Amino acid sequence: MPQQAANEQSIKEYVAREQGTDIRTLRHIRVLKRSIDARQRTIYVNLKVRIYINEDPDDEAFARVIYNNVKKRPAVVVVGAGPGGLFAALRLIELGLRPIVVERGKDVHERKKDLSLITKIQKVDAESNYCFGEGGAGAYSDGKLYTRSKKRGSTEKILNVFCQHGASTAILSDAHPHIGTDKLPRVIENMRNTILASGGEVHFQTKMTGLLLHDCRVEGIEAVELVSGRQVEFRGPVILATGHSARDVYRYLFASGIEIEAKALAMGVRLEHPAMLIDQIQYHNRNGRGNWLPAAEYSFVTQVEGRGVYSFCMCPGGFVIPAATGPQQIVVNGMSPANRGTQWSNSGMVVEIHPEDVEGDSPLRMMDYQERLEHDCWQQGNMKQTAPAQRMADFVNNRLSYDLPRSSYAPGLISSPLHFWMPSYIVSRLQQGFKNFGRMSHGFLTNEAVLIATETRTSSPVRIIRDNDTLQHITVQGLFPCGEGAGYAGGIVSTGIDGERCADMCHQYLMNA
Repeated sequence: MPQQAANEQSIKEYVAREQGTDIRTLRHIRVLKRSIDARQRTIYVNLKVRIYINEDPDDEAFARVIYNNVKKRPAVVVVGAGPGGLFAALRLIELGLRPIVVERGKDVHERKKDLSLITKIQKVDAESNYCFGEGGAGAYSDGKLYTRSKKRGSTEKILNVFCQHGASTAILSDAHPHIGTDKLPRVIENMRNTILASGGEVHFQTKMTGLLLHDCRVEGIEAVELVSGRQVEFRGPVILATGHSARDVYRYLFASGIEIEAKALAMGVRLEHPAMLIDQIQYHNRNGRGNWLPAAEYSFVTQVEGRGVYSFCMCPGGFVIPAATGPQQIVVNGMSPANRGTQWSNSGMVVEIHPEDVEGDSPLRMMDYQERLEHDCWQQGNMKQTAPAQRMADFVNNRLSYDLPRSSYAPGLISSPLHFWMPSYIVSRLQQGFKNFGRMSHGFLTNEAVLIATETRTSSPVRIIRDNDTLQHITVQGLFPCGEGAGYAGGIVSTGIDGERCADMCHQYLMNA
């Protein structure tokens, strides 16, 4: 029962009673796996535990990595300090190489000041926002660590590195682990300090402007220091981990003839319910989650007119945040603190869009489609970060919402007929999808919930094409497109795994040079 799984002492009491063991002999209990079974009205917490009888653990809950000094070792340039870049840099140090991390945004603490200005004065800094800066888009969007990408590398390694840098060891056992928006910045800062202490370099507010190319081989990057305006160069093979919103990078690659292609993505809205309502629905209890259960999660997926409609990046007990990366655009995302304790729960609700669904043949057409929708949303939001919104049932029934419920979205909402101005391709599928989800889960389709436009940055709209074996670009040697921004990952853990893989291949490239 949930109350019996609440803490180590109650687990000890349960184990001692079930096994007929003297509780005084149970020196320690380590939870190896934890999940919640809420399929029936009686809720169970499933635990896999290791019991220490008359002994203490002789090891830590996680495996540590040794990072030696690489100050005098060959350099590798890592562009971007999101999860792909940070894990690539740490893995390079493991392999005896010196990472030079170049990040256009600010460090994780200075970023907070710019994020607050989005709400206070509706100002979006194009270089420091919810997508750009140390930690990348994941730093202030919940820190969810669940992934299905387990064939490309070790998810356990990624989680262990997080624990080594200050994350709770609960992420090693939870079925859907997350660190929390309030705690992840400290972990990221510790990762940066490891890079610096090992002889690596980290350059903030330094923006890549081009690649140093010679005979189809990358020899480094050109960059500009944003504060001084000084032009600089960094030499070495390049791991390009710039994230899914670095549109200037995609335009540069296209203009330079470096092969890229349009990639499928998904777009829609951010759906926000009262957390209590989601708890009541998911836990089959009018009293909600009670004292012992976490804020409830959900996951929905259906097919409508040949395309997937699904929930994305569900944030129980969280906030909806403004995630634009430039002027004249509105983008929304979600995040949760570690305790997932707010009165709202939100999720992206999105529709699959394939390259063949968008007119044209440019590799940038999916990105252009994103930009147009974000700009339309900005216009509907009074040309501020005030987000257009509509009650859920009103949207499904093509009705204007004459008022809106309270929301966690700090810049504010404005009632808008999303069903009228959003692309019909997205609207019709979302409407049918919501009807399907309402049948799956009674009470989910309700006017107590609000749709907030627009959720567009679910993944990269572009894939930077690379060789499957070497992970290098297919025509340019010494360039390793990495992570979510390159179109090869989705989420913190899978991006971290891809960062490590790119570091491995970069090491092999240098050894064969």
